[in-house]
Amino acid sequence: MILKGCLLFPLRPPRNKQRRARLWKIAYGGLLKMVTGCLLTVYEVSCIKGGLILMNRELPPRFMYPKEWQHLTMFILLTLNGCVDFVSKNVLPQRRVGLEKGALVLIIYELLLLMVSHVKESEGVELHVHSLLILVVFLLLLVFTAELWAPNMCHLQLMETFLILLMGSWLMQAGFILYRPVSGYPWQDDDISDIMFVTTFFCWHVMIDASCLLGIYGFSSFWHHCYTPSLKLTGPKEAPYYASPPGPLYELLQEVEQSEKEDQVLLFSKSSP
Repeated sequence: MILKGCLLFPLRPPRNKQRRARLWKIAYGGLLKMVTGCLLTVYEVSCIKGGLILMNRELPPRFMYPKEWQHLTMFILLTLNGCVDFVSKNVLPQRRVGLEKGALVLIIYELLLLMVSHVKESEGVELHVHSLLILVVFLLLLVFTAELWAPNMCHLQLMETFLILLMGSWLMQAGFILYRPVSGYPWQDDDISDIMFVTTFFCWHVMIDASCLLGIYGFSSFWHHCYTPSLKLTGPKEAPYYASPPGPLYELLQEVEQSEKEDQVLLFSKSSP
């Protein structure tokens, strides 16, 4: 009976596999957003000498550092978005995709409002760089809003991926243009060629990001068509701790069961007239 019970009831998976399964289910994207937002918030506050002051002590009081406060608000929105993703995927008993999408749309709306007011005092190259970024954010907002009513459309998901990739790459390019030019010399606001090349660089980013997305899609399709049929033919493999392979213990149990059957047959034959 002990041997039979060991084979009938599967063994529990090892603890290290349970830990790996739990770690795999953690929303690493949400954690990354939270960590990145916190680091950027600390960096923004530490860059200002004397601290990030909201208002000065003059009469009448004036607001201080408006652009830095807008940057800080954007970083806080990124942190809150990561918190929503983490809570939805790891804290709630069931994942709330609608909550994640709704929070993301709300954050993009606020980001667009901040970006529109962020360029009020900008001019020249800075204004043109931010205007192209606002265009990407606006298109991304339209896609996210449409996904609230059609969450499973492949075309919208593809556009979302492309626009997020474009926004990230253009943000990095904007940092080099405005703060760390590659040539070592700042861009000139009164030079029309500099403003024209900002648009040219943006078009290059569109082409490069589209090529990267197309390459990833092509590689994934190639991998799927080459390796998926072989996996379907072999069939799914069971985990090692769910199945007990035949061995000495299994053979011993078979012998015990066979002997019990023979004994029962002998007793039955003796008892019969």
